[in-house]
Amino acid sequence: MTLAYIPSPSTGVIHLGPIPLRGYAFCIIIGVFVAVWLGNKRWIARGGKPGTVADIAVWAVPFGLVGGRLYHVITDYQLYFGEGRDWVDAFKIWEGGLGIWGAVALGAVGAWIGCRLRGIPLPAWADALAPGIAIAQAFGRWGNWFNQELYGRATDLPWALKISEGPNRVAGTYHPTFLYESLWCLGVAALVIWADRRFRLGHGRAFALYVAAYCLGRGWIEYMRVDEAHHIFGVRLNVWTAIVVFIAAVVYFVLSAKLRPGREEVVEPDTSGGPGDVAAADKPEAGAADVKADAKPDLTKAAPEDEKGAEGAAKADLTKAADGAANGADKS
Repeated sequence: MTLAYIPSPSTGVIHLGPIPLRGYAFCIIIGVFVAVWLGNKRWIARGGKPGTVADIAVWAVPFGLVGGRLYHVITDYQLYFGEGRDWVDAFKIWEGGLGIWGAVALGAVGAWIGCRLRGIPLPAWADALAPGIAIAQAFGRWGNWFNQELYGRATDLPWALKISEGPNRVAGTYHPTFLYESLWCLGVAALVIWADRRFRLGHGRAFALYVAAYCLGRGWIEYMRVDEAHHIFGVRLNVWTAIVVFIAAVVYFVLSAKLRPGREEVVEPDTSGGPGDVAAADKPEAGAADVKADAKPDLTKAAPEDEKGAEGAAKADLTKAADGAANGADKS
């Protein structure tokens, strides 16, 4: 007998008049906003400009959603194209079904496009966003709670998740794998933030650390799940994916540390003006100084001539006065 358990919501959607408000969508939207907010703060701390993270996210997020859905539909095609299934359901993303592997892969393509347009390195942007992505995943997993999906094996532990009877599920209490992964992702975010501050990770290594750490948790959490999935040599497909991606992330981390140690000095170039404009702005009085320098030689040349003229005039006046005095003396 289960003495305590985590209840599941009776419905994953609330209707505001004719408009459906779905818990799954809300969790994803909240996660995206938190990821962009935190990524923006980290980007500015690295020397980037405010708003750059959001500008690139405009490319990355749609690509990520499409990639996540494609991965899910391809790896679980029997849910949409099997006997008695309706292929139109493949487009009903609000009913759940986003594969993080596809979301990150295709989202990276969108981010690359955005970075190219802004003239910034993709690895630096990925490093700034890495812990935010993990937190976004932590929020997103609660969407599975709203949809009563992706739970683990049956259990009577006090934190068991109670699932009600429904399509493709049997009522009972199960391991809340959505909660396990949500907490794991928060731990991954904290690890990346700490390691980045402690070791000043750069050139994509913070992102690689996030990927490797996430794969470690996803491996054992995936092993607990009981939802339908493809198996290779008796092991779930996503477990194999986690192993392969983990190895790739570790290899990248090691090679990057050897080939490009340290962190980027400049993550976003200043495109406000050319070198000439900057030089002029730094020396606003240069033009005035040149005018003064040009005028000075004329003044120095004019000075001696003025002095000679004044001296000659004075001598002429003295001569006239002397002659007048002499004439007066003769007459007297």
